[in-house]
Amino acid sequence: MISPTRNSIRGNRVQRLRSRCGRGFSLIEMMVALGISAALLTASLAALDTSFKSYQQTSETASTHVVTRIVTHRVLTMIRTGQEFAPYPIDVLDTAQNPMFTNNIEFVSAEDEATDFREITRIFAEADPDATDGTQRLMLTIDEFLEGDLISSETQPLIRGVLDATFTLEYDVGPQLTRATIDITVEASDVGGASLSANWDTPTLRLVASASPRRLEGR
Repeated sequence: MISPTRNSIRGNRVQRLRSRCGRGFSLIEMMVALGISAALLTASLAALDTSFKSYQQTSETASTHVVTRIVTHRVLTMIRTGQEFAPYPIDVLDTAQNPMFTNNIEFVSAEDEATDFREITRIFAEADPDATDGTQRLMLTIDEFLEGDLISSETQPLIRGVLDATFTLEYDVGPQLTRATIDITVEASDVGGASLSANWDTPTLRLVASASPRRLEGR
């Protein structure tokens, strides 16, 4: 029996190694590789979606917070300098009517007795016709009267995305407004339109602030 030589053994090993290297990947190996790649891409997309959504939600909430505070400060300033407020209760001594809870407030914001000029400001909440989610908007209307005739009227929105706006009006005998409290809940701008896949609840902001008129009616 002839034993194989070293060269023949070495040649057989090289031939087997070359056949293995030239074989390539099998179908199962390709499917496993594609599955791993798909899982990694899905995880990366989910992480990107969460990061993007978190950043946008934070920026929208901060923007809504700033705007709501500015508007609330403006409303309180107008209340402090206003007079002859409405609506007011029929009986200010009736605790069922006073304080009043309403979605609007009206007052005289400027007056000139010499020319019989009056400026009446009204702040109220109404359904937003442009909103598809049923939210409201806080509106401002300024009417100017001269000798009892309306000469100018301007209406503009103050805040959109309002979920609730309530004015608590406390009156004294007169009736004289002693304190007005605004309680407003605002929804941050919709962050769902720019999302990739995540479903996040839209954040809300609630502010409660009070003011008292500096000039009371009759003084």
